[in-house]
Amino acid sequence: MPALPRPAYGPGSRYTARAATTRPRPIQHHDIAGLARLLTTRDMWLVRMLHEHRVLTTHQIARLAYTSLRSAQRRLRTVHHHAVVDSFRPLTQTGSAPEHYTLGPLGAALLAAHAGLDRAALGWRPTTTGRIAYSPSLGHDLGVNELLTLLAARALTSPGTALVLWVSERSCARRWGDIIRPDAYAHWCDGKQVLPFFLEYDTGSYSLARVEAKLAGYAAFTTTGARPAVLIHTCTASRDHALRRRLTGPARELGLNIATSSADFTTTEPWGPCWSALPPDDTRRTTLTDLAARWPGLTPATGLEPTDADTALTLPVPPLPPASQDRP
Repeated sequence: MPALPRPAYGPGSRYTARAATTRPRPIQHHDIAGLARLLTTRDMWLVRMLHEHRVLTTHQIARLAYTSLRSAQRRLRTVHHHAVVDSFRPLTQTGSAPEHYTLGPLGAALLAAHAGLDRAALGWRPTTTGRIAYSPSLGHDLGVNELLTLLAARALTSPGTALVLWVSERSCARRWGDIIRPDAYAHWCDGKQVLPFFLEYDTGSYSLARVEAKLAGYAAFTTTGARPAVLIHTCTASRDHALRRRLTGPARELGLNIATSSADFTTTEPWGPCWSALPPDDTRRTTLTDLAARWPGLTPATGLEPTDADTALTLPVPPLPPASQDRP
């Protein structure tokens, strides 16, 4: 089987793809109304999350919505059995990768029914899972989702902190694609401190000049009356240093608030002291909360308010499932 196009670094860098052949689906629902008695509010939240963010691993779903990996695996097997979600498991050179979940045919039909649309209007196709599995951006997408699911799950163990908003790359493009195309937009809150930020997840595949060229779009965005920060997460400390040298001058001229980090610093606690604000002579690492305090002039992005044109599919999905009794 041909190898998956590999990103240079990070999740997916060693992947080749195979289908999840060990999960037969003997049950096929032709009437989606029959699923009403089977699906919980958390299941419906997951369907919306997979539509919004395209692919999530078992571990990412478990940290957001379950108290243990085992309970997540058990429930995911059930909803996969009913074709609500689809999945694949990439092959790695060593060990085994977790299951990767995408929106399934019945999940797409449910979303379409909720929004009063035809399933084709969702952009879902029977080949969607295959396209994601073989996409050269798989590692990039997983990296973005890993960083933000870690932030979202922080609220479960640290009361007072929360990722209250998480907008995907696709939704950002729909709202602001004529000006900017970030990899995500989010709001991090810690007590009274709020950090609205655009995320640029840099895998090292773009030249430094191409990354610098994006700053003009962010500067143009500030003319709309909004002023979020720009967080750039890159692959290595050396790439981080190179970006900081390249971007300091343009960031100062354009009046942008930019902080950088890399996989060498963030590990599994991206809220911690792993971000460093420009300019490059200040290499001290600080937390997201401290960045919010350092930049008191930040304001959230506009264009997120519900409009008459919005449907249940175009509104942001809560990063955590609704609190209910179906969380084992």
